[in-house]
Amino acid sequence: MLQTIFRVGDEVASAVAGGVPVVAMESTIYSAFGLPEPANLECLERCDAVIRAAGAVPAMTAVLDGVAVVGIAADEVERVLGGTTKIAARDLGHAYATALDVGVTTVSASVTLAACAGVAVFATGGIGGVHRGAAETGDVSHDLLAIARHPVVTVSAGAKAFLDLPRTLEEFETLGVPVVGWNTDRFPAFYT
Repeated sequence: MLQTIFRVGDEVASAVAGGVPVVAMESTIYSAFGLPEPANLECLERCDAVIRAAGAVPAMTAVLDGVAVVGIAADEVERVLGGTTKIAARDLGHAYATALDVGVTTVSASVTLAACAGVAVFATGGIGGVHRGAAETGDVSHDLLAIARHPVVTVSAGAKAFLDLPRTLEEFETLGVPVVGWNTDRFPAFYT
């Protein structure tokens, strides 16, 4: 029997099919890795409300029981908020193979899943990038390659402030990713 490895929530599937805007969101920020309780649920509810007020459908991504999901259902939210395993794009196959109970998605996984679901916009707080000392360590976030590889607009407050921001911007140029700032002429840093 063929098992399901990917699921798009009903509301998200209907929106994509009907041409209604959808905004994908990662789940890491709402988990134990991001905001503490109850701020995590409050933030998620506020983000959902802002997206809906703009006429779009929110689509949080996660892995549940080994299945990659775009558009978490209301009765699945608590499981995701309690998730303690981070899933990047490279981890999706392993999460399926091991039937991972709950995996919270990073930027790279979320952008990848959004593209698979036909979702054209992804929003997050901060993205990864080139780490300081990367010339010696090679430490560059897969977020950059995922953003370059998939036809999904990524909207964020910038790259995380502890990164090498000039090299991150340079890497985007190398990868052919246009970077557009809203009301700024600088590459923004995201602070938590």
